[in-house]
Amino acid sequence: MRWRYIFHIIGMLIFFLGVFMVCPLFVGLIYGDESVLPLLDSMNLTIICGLLLCLFFRSPKTEYISPREGMAIVALGWTAVGVFGAFPFYFSGGEFGTFVNAFFESVSGFTTTGSSVLTNIEAVPKGLLFWRSFIQWLGGMGIIVLSLAILPFLGVGGMQLYKAEVPSPVPDKLKPRIRDTAMILWKVYAGITLAEIILLMIGGMDIYDALNHAFTTMPTGGFSTKNSSIAHYDSIYFDSIITVFMVLAGINFSLHYQFLKGESLAFWRDSECRFFLGVVILLTAVVSFDIYGATYQTIGEAFRFAVFQIVSIITTTGFATADYETWPAMSQIIILLCMFLGASAGSTGGGMKCLRAMLAFKYCYKELFSLIHPHAVTHIKIGGKTVPEGVMRSILGFLALYMILYAFCSVLLAGMGVDFVTSFGAIAATIGNIGPGFGLVGPAENFALIPESGKWLLIWCMLLGRLEIYTVIILLVPEFWRK
Repeated sequence: MRWRYIFHIIGMLIFFLGVFMVCPLFVGLIYGDESVLPLLDSMNLTIICGLLLCLFFRSPKTEYISPREGMAIVALGWTAVGVFGAFPFYFSGGEFGTFVNAFFESVSGFTTTGSSVLTNIEAVPKGLLFWRSFIQWLGGMGIIVLSLAILPFLGVGGMQLYKAEVPSPVPDKLKPRIRDTAMILWKVYAGITLAEIILLMIGGMDIYDALNHAFTTMPTGGFSTKNSSIAHYDSIYFDSIITVFMVLAGINFSLHYQFLKGESLAFWRDSECRFFLGVVILLTAVVSFDIYGATYQTIGEAFRFAVFQIVSIITTTGFATADYETWPAMSQIIILLCMFLGASAGSTGGGMKCLRAMLAFKYCYKELFSLIHPHAVTHIKIGGKTVPEGVMRSILGFLALYMILYAFCSVLLAGMGVDFVTSFGAIAATIGNIGPGFGLVGPAENFALIPESGKWLLIWCMLLGRLEIYTVIILLVPEFWRK
């Protein structure tokens, strides 16, 4: 483990994070609000600390990053940006109060979880709300992937960082050089974000709110500038636009690139994309009929709120236009299952991912088939290609770890005095990077009432979910630190 090199890269990440703070500072200056001084102080502190780390741990350019070094850089780098990203919130005081609240909000932003401790979002200065949305946009495609795109010295040997960062069982390498792949992904990501901003403004949303909501839709983050989220606008147009872009964000971004290159059937040819869209359509239909008559008096109204909530939760965005805790029990259980399933691999969504669920189903069927035909030689295939045994082991291990950690963390949170429903809902919401949960952290509430020790646990869960369990949990394995 070349710690000098590791801390040098982390220093670069912190430095560029400080440079990015000029964006919310500019917003604060435009609106002349109270965010200017906290942002200016945070920017100076972050840039100085980043430069000091870079200079103090200066090391020669390397042509290879080992898997262990890649995972250490990603895990420690995400923790570092979470800490420095919290300074604008902490220095502002006000609605955030303690450092743990500011750190919670920062990590929730960078991991695109969207859980919040704010009880009155609209009272927060616009510059800070913009920073809150902007860090979700940065975290959506990933700080490390962004660095691979803009920092040439990471262009060689960057595959280990990319594999540790990109939320996908099998990262798509679109170009021979990782830096080119990262650049393509960011161009597609930025282009779709720009399209959403324009469409929201056409519908009458002002440029500030359009920027904020587009910056939190594409990373499937869910932070809003309004206390009641998207329900504030009570607009079928905004519901429809945001729903479409949440679906786009929940699809593997390499498919967007293929489609833009002229492959018109790229989405249909991908079996995971078909599975994801099929599940959304099926669950929307079931929930629509379940809440029709029970909660809403017309089928059109039931469909409008069902499709938005289903898409928001399954893509782990977390926007809300209705309180699903008032819906019938079956619909609430479907919402809970969506929290675990998640979006497509290679998207900005969280959860277990549709690809893993598909392969787990195929593996179970293969075992049942083997009981009937014990001498048959069968292979698990996806998209016509055989899935290697190593990938299957990794996926099954991930699913087992996910459920074990979910159960363990739920018990821990309950042991801190949090009620049963809230404990299970809060862990599902944070480890799946969703945002709202159930109980005291439902779509109409927030995480302010969670005890401080519980917030630290949830912060760890958010990092676990964003970095796909392995990258974080491996740091706790003793063999990781041995030569």
